[in-house]
Amino acid sequence: MAEIAVVGAGIAGLATAAALTQRGHSVTVIEERTDTSSGAGISIWPNALAALDHLGLGDQVRAAGGRITAGAMRWKDGRWLRRPAGERIVTALGEPLVVLQRAALRDILTGARAAGTVVDGLAVRELSSIPTGMRLHLTDSSTRDVDAVVGADGTGSVVARHLNGPLPHRYAGYTAWRGVAAFSIDPDLAGETMGAGAEVGHVPMGADRTYWFATERAAEGASAPQGELAYLRAKFGSWAAPIPAMLAATEPAGVLRNDLYDRSPAARWAAGPVVLVGDAAHPMRPHLGQGGCQALEDAAVLGAFVELSPDLPAAFAAFASFRRSRVRAIARESRFIGRVVNLRPAALSALASRASVVLPEFVVTRHLASIAARSAFRLPTRNDAQLA
Repeated sequence: MAEIAVVGAGIAGLATAAALTQRGHSVTVIEERTDTSSGAGISIWPNALAALDHLGLGDQVRAAGGRITAGAMRWKDGRWLRRPAGERIVTALGEPLVVLQRAALRDILTGARAAGTVVDGLAVRELSSIPTGMRLHLTDSSTRDVDAVVGADGTGSVVARHLNGPLPHRYAGYTAWRGVAAFSIDPDLAGETMGAGAEVGHVPMGADRTYWFATERAAEGASAPQGELAYLRAKFGSWAAPIPAMLAATEPAGVLRNDLYDRSPAARWAAGPVVLVGDAAHPMRPHLGQGGCQALEDAAVLGAFVELSPDLPAAFAAFASFRRSRVRAIARESRFIGRVVNLRPAALSALASRASVVLPEFVVTRHLASIAARSAFRLPTRNDAQLA
């Protein structure tokens, strides 16, 4: 049994901690934040549900959220840009996707670990090698010696910088709002509504709640003087249903605003007893809904490699080699979609969004399946561990 520190208690960190605990290792999660807010919602696509099934957590996640079978896209006046049949989507993906509160997912992942293994309110300042593994230097001036370290500390990852040197953030040029409305949405409208230089996503999160998000080009660090929700209600007040009613049913205190940042993928994901997962390895914009989903895939695959190889450095290197090509392609496409949605002038964004309707439905569905179907998630074999 190895002593492993997971740096970061987001989705990637908690899921990885669960996977490693299931393999018999002693895992401590170190998290700088002490915020316990419930957060907004998250979409769990079938590829991530398959990963959660491997961790024994899939049915808990399905029971905690709402099922989505459609993936509609409309223009802001209500005209359909794409209206796929729900049966076709479910057939292509293997099952509906699930939308649930982030706090509910966090609780499920936390429950899969041994109690008392999260250290809140401490950050890792730096890492150093020692003969037996790694030493973590913490912000309270203490140190912690472990056999191995998993960096799950997001785009600003200290662990990623330890492996790669400086990895500067770049503001992507636009911001995102997220919220949950006490509102029942027509399942056929689940999807996105597009406008020139802006978009709104809306999906049911159970019978009487709707998770939504919106993006718009904005100055870095900006805020709405009248309040974020008041700004959104004014901006999107003339857009097609259900957007005005959905925003009207949202509590102002529950609206989150976050600027979106790019960071180059880490060139090195693993070295010796240190490995990166989630955004620490491969930052991903939100437009394909795969950021959290790929983190869940990371956790399941890393756990599988650790089970296949008792040597942690070898397992970490094999994981990095196995996952890199799939994640790189998804991150690249997410970045491209973000650039299209936020083209300037806004008329170019509108033209590009409307042009998507010319793609045949079977082409779109087949491509989506390659990213998000249950079959798109693949666990390593013993041969994969030996080839790395």
